[in-house]
Amino acid sequence: MRAIFAVAALLLPGLAWAGGVDQLKRFLEQTRTLRAEFTQTVTAKSGRKPQHSSGLVAIHRPGKLRWEIKKPYPQLMVGDGDKFWIYDQELAQVTIRKVGQAIGSTPAAILAGNNELERNFSLKDDGENDGVEWALAVPKKTDSGFDKLRIGFSAGELKAMELYDNFGQVTYIGFTHLERNPALPASLFRFVPPKGVDVVGE
Repeated sequence: MRAIFAVAALLLPGLAWAGGVDQLKRFLEQTRTLRAEFTQTVTAKSGRKPQHSSGLVAIHRPGKLRWEIKKPYPQLMVGDGDKFWIYDQELAQVTIRKVGQAIGSTPAAILAGNNELERNFSLKDDGENDGVEWALAVPKKTDSGFDKLRIGFSAGELKAMELYDNFGQVTYIGFTHLERNPALPASLFRFVPPKGVDVVGE
């Protein structure tokens, strides 16, 4: 079956793998859960040396998200569909927010939200580069904290995201070892603040 589909993709490229927006919508329609490794590079407008980090992401749509930075400084963000925790081990601090407030019109809403993308974002195809088709998402709300987001796909699979924030910073996130619709334990999306840390928020 996979071989037949691959042949169809070659013969009918316009139908098989369309532009970035179509691939984004199809990806979200067909993805309930997701697990991947990521590398992240933040480049400042000032030209300061880029900051690099890496870690793991797990998503159970809608609303459940685990974003865990492993290197160089551990940080954990967990959303259980109701609350969203941000745990900074170095600062020994946990910040708690409502998921709607924390995710809302942010880039996380693209992957972890529901499929009502065009309610919060203006979407359009943004070209192809090195075999990756890009979709451009521009938030409709001015208080989202970022100007635009590019999401890259290759053959229907999520490859990268580029975030352009209001301070001129560009954050590039590359995904590897991505699994779609794996069985994810509920414990991934639960968080209990460790003893002795400062808790800020609700």
